[in-house]
Amino acid sequence: MKFLDQVKIYIKAGNGGNGSPSFRREKFIEFGGPDGGDGGKGGSIILKSERNLNTLIDYRYQQHHKAQRGENGSGQNCTGKNGKDLFLKVPIGTQIFEEDNKTLIYDFKKENDEFIVANGGKGGLGNTRFKSSTNRAPRKFTKGTVGEEFTIWLQLKTIADVGIVGLPNAGKSSLLASITNATPKIANYKFTTLNPNLGVANYDNKEITIADIPGLIEGAHKGTGLGIKFLKHIERCKSLLHLIDITNNDIEKSYQQVKKELNRYSKKLSNKKELIVLNKIDLLDKKTVKKIFTNFSKNKKSEVIILSTLEKSSVSKAKAKLLKYVS
Repeated sequence: MKFLDQVKIYIKAGNGGNGSPSFRREKFIEFGGPDGGDGGKGGSIILKSERNLNTLIDYRYQQHHKAQRGENGSGQNCTGKNGKDLFLKVPIGTQIFEEDNKTLIYDFKKENDEFIVANGGKGGLGNTRFKSSTNRAPRKFTKGTVGEEFTIWLQLKTIADVGIVGLPNAGKSSLLASITNATPKIANYKFTTLNPNLGVANYDNKEITIADIPGLIEGAHKGTGLGIKFLKHIERCKSLLHLIDITNNDIEKSYQQVKKELNRYSKKLSNKKELIVLNKIDLLDKKTVKKIFTNFSKNKKSEVIILSTLEKSSVSKAKAKLLKYVS
């Protein structure tokens, strides 16, 4: 499934049905009087959040959405049938913006949340409604009102407990695959991950939702590489897992580079709780790993651990640590 986190769509709620100007016409009944029914209400357009969705790709191919019109009223005081509401499913984390793509209308933060984004028109009144003691045969009736119509933007910001950040090829996708049920693309080259991936890790009868974000490079906050397009997906994460390839020549520089990009994009990102993980320890001998770990950990405010995605015990320890960062 292709990933899409922003789309512009047109929505049109159904118009209300017209009222009826009918008069009662039966054999042997003279001057039967008005019997026109009211029109039905037009269908509304309702957005609903779904847990099993993680992209807005469906709205790329269908950008116009119209709800059903209310039926007209008819004789014998029959009210027209209401138009059916149109439900549009969106992922949790979707935000609705006005046409300017800046004014926020609604934010979906939990499952099965519903929001009426366009109200259907009201049904018109039949001539029976206008009958009075002085006007026994009114011909007056009203038409249904027009349903609301808008052009809106949908933006998706992934909601996860932990967001994995780091330079390209740090092993983020491998880590996600080893500790969750996700199956991201894994390869030994930069930018294997082109879209955010979500996975759920189960540990000690608790669930942790983890998001793998495409690798950040220098200038990501300005739009260099894939950075700025996906940095927004970690804005809502409770904590960050900063993954670093321990085989890099200068892991301190690698760490500071990513921290700098996060800080320049948003101060909130750099202030989130952070677990630093030195990955790929299986590529070095134990003595070298210990030396690098000791030197790097000095004066770090955040907790630092070592990991190999090929070792089950190492992965289990990482899961246990993550529980502290989502409570």
